[in-house]
Amino acid sequence: MEQRPLPFYMTYPMPYRFFEENEMVKDLGYLQQMYPARAKRYQKRITEILNRLDYTGSMIYDEYPDKLMLYRLARDVTDTLRREETENQDGADDHDWKSIEEMIQLLLFYEILKMRGNRKRGILKF
Repeated sequence: MEQRPLPFYMTYPMPYRFFEENEMVKDLGYLQQMYPARAKRYQKRITEILNRLDYTGSMIYDEYPDKLMLYRLARDVTDTLRREETENQDGADDHDWKSIEEMIQLLLFYEILKMRGNRKRGILKF
């Protein structure tokens, strides 16, 4: 019986993908530690808010999440963070909230991406 050569993609050992992914997760954690203080604070609060949307059938797990709903969610998160900061600072609101809103959108979309990736890989957070 004639033996055919394997295609090139089948010659790579599979366990290396797992190790590469672990390295990426470690790198990501390290780089996130270098975020500015405000971005870290917002990221933590965004994660808390998104954990309430982490259920089967949530819009964040749609194959193609609705763009308008994501922007609305980002605006709601921005409003929540603005209200919390105003309460904590006794009304002293001197931030440029337009640029902060853009940062919050980025952080929010990135956290949604991480949650979607974790769910696809079967990684559950407790």
